[in-house]
Amino acid sequence: MFTGIVEEKGQIIDLSKVTERAIQLTIQATDVLDDINIGDSISVNGICLTVTAFNKSSFKVDVMPETIKATSLSSLKNGSYVNLERALLPTDRMGGHFVTGHVDGLGKITQKQFVENSIYYKISISHSLIPYFVLKGSVTVDGVSLTVFDIEESECTLTISLIPHTAAATILGEKKVGDIVNIECDLLAKHVHHYLEKNIRM
Repeated sequence: MFTGIVEEKGQIIDLSKVTERAIQLTIQATDVLDDINIGDSISVNGICLTVTAFNKSSFKVDVMPETIKATSLSSLKNGSYVNLERALLPTDRMGGHFVTGHVDGLGKITQKQFVENSIYYKISISHSLIPYFVLKGSVTVDGVSLTVFDIEESECTLTISLIPHTAAATILGEKKVGDIVNIECDLLAKHVHHYLEKNIRM
């Protein structure tokens, strides 16, 4: 479980094929290496991955074919930067919202607009994800907890806004039109929607 508050930007320093469709990532980092252990969960661009090895400057994670297929990881290359967050501790402040690290779908940035001191992104998503969003509700974009400022159901788009700190502290500030991002819907919304659908059918 995560909060969507990114701790640092890491950098891919090695991307190796393990099999034809599986890869291993070596990620250079600093903050998330504090008290790290084999088997720990770390969110990499909003994807919960397991630490398989580490040293003083980097850690390794294995990525299975299904994860590559369902997320934006296939677009990464050596030198790419990624958002990193360690798993939530019971004593941590809950600054964002409950994030599982299980990506629900991909989004595509269709518009980037600078408004005063913020950056507005319009993101196109699958029609199947629209029911899980409400105005002023939460969304996770590449592992970042954000607020939904606008929803256009007919176009299947969400609009989110970045403050200067978020733009600088995460990889989202450098995103451009056409880029693909990982989307995780609000956990509570998914459970409520599933419960209502199940009971209405009954």
